[in-house]
Amino acid sequence: MPDLYDLLVVGGGPAGYVGAIRGAQLGKKVACIEMERAGGICLNWGCIPSKSLLRNAELYQLIQHRAADFGFKFSDLSYDWSKIISRSRKVADQLASGIEFLFKKNKVEYVLGEGTITAPDTVSVKLNDGKAKTFQGRKVLVATGVRPRPLPGLAFNGNTVITSREAMVVKKQPASIVIIGAGAIGVEFAYFFNAFGTKVTLVEMMPHLLPVEDQEVSEVLLRAFTRQGIRVRTNTKVEGGEATPQGIKVHLGGPKSEVVEADLALVAIGVSALLPPGLSLELEGGFVKVNDNYETSIQGIYAAGDIIGPPWLAHVAFYEAIQAVEGMFTDHQPKRVTVFPGCTYCQPQVASIGMTEKAAKEAGLKFKVGRFPFKASGKALAVGESEGFVKMIISEPYGEILGAHIIGAEATELIAELGLAMTLEATYEEIESTIHAHPTLSEAVHEATAAAFGQAIHI
Repeated sequence: MPDLYDLLVVGGGPAGYVGAIRGAQLGKKVACIEMERAGGICLNWGCIPSKSLLRNAELYQLIQHRAADFGFKFSDLSYDWSKIISRSRKVADQLASGIEFLFKKNKVEYVLGEGTITAPDTVSVKLNDGKAKTFQGRKVLVATGVRPRPLPGLAFNGNTVITSREAMVVKKQPASIVIIGAGAIGVEFAYFFNAFGTKVTLVEMMPHLLPVEDQEVSEVLLRAFTRQGIRVRTNTKVEGGEATPQGIKVHLGGPKSEVVEADLALVAIGVSALLPPGLSLELEGGFVKVNDNYETSIQGIYAAGDIIGPPWLAHVAFYEAIQAVEGMFTDHQPKRVTVFPGCTYCQPQVASIGMTEKAAKEAGLKFKVGRFPFKASGKALAVGESEGFVKMIISEPYGEILGAHIIGAEATELIAELGLAMTLEATYEEIESTIHAHPTLSEAVHEATAAAFGQAIHI
């Protein structure tokens, strides 16, 4: 008879490891089953190592193109591609080890293997060492996440047609690359490869880069990328591709048909659910359907994170897992995600929360818009990062924040203030009357808020 656990977590990514640790904090006996390594795709092959790569790109681009602005001179500036890649792997390894430590600290049993849900309370695991083990649990949390979605006519081969996972560990820097999909992943890799001199063609079937972002933000990013030397094709479909002795040919349609030849094609058009084997869970739009308590169509089995659908963000997965587990074991009524920040870590950075201006118009809402450019920010000018703006969408007549959109230096850090404001249902007066330190980039939030009502001082 297998040991009985209070909670079995299938998947050790952001939702899985956070759910497991939260369950243990509540005094429950927990096991977390993961196929590869704690942290999942995000920590090992996504969010974390990609930010390491982007930091390298930011520094190299700054030194290469703008050193003279800061009074520096360099000769024979070069880089070691293998060390750039290995640094990102070390960062990922360090954090994965940290999660494994947290499992030990919280007495979560960490199981490496592939789990099959054979009954509502049973998970059979094919362990990575070749053995097998069966676990029983009062509750099961499915957090198996997603995998990159292939493009019809351009199947992944791990060699010339790759996913973001292979892109992070390319042994030899490509001379050229076609990136298909200009969401956050595509945009970030376009910035990274271009910064080191790879010829980048970025293809998006929608009219704008980062299609979920406010249009003004997308337009500023397009200008920045064009200036950096990235070739952008929007309103463009990929009609197919073929391997060549040199790499890949990609056939592009749309207003202008052409064939682009490159060493590599990176496909970043979206994701599909990685469903655990075993019991069939009801799906909705290809992802696991859950109720307001995060329970699936099978009683006792819950799901959280990317596996339950968009937005596919690690911080959303953290939130959902905690809500689900607290709902299982306490009298807490779980909440579903409504307002959340989205961040893209290219340069200039992009971050947003809430409604775009277009969405607010389409909803028939009354609102005012306030903008403040970083070129009017003392701190932005001082640090040499004056590109971009803060844009606030503020409702009338009550003044609550409907949305906020930032493109520019440290946008991904600045957005947290707006998330707190929206959570607390703060009005524009409360933000405007809060003293922001000077000189800081965050003053731009203060000024943009005031600008919506003609009260900005510095523009």
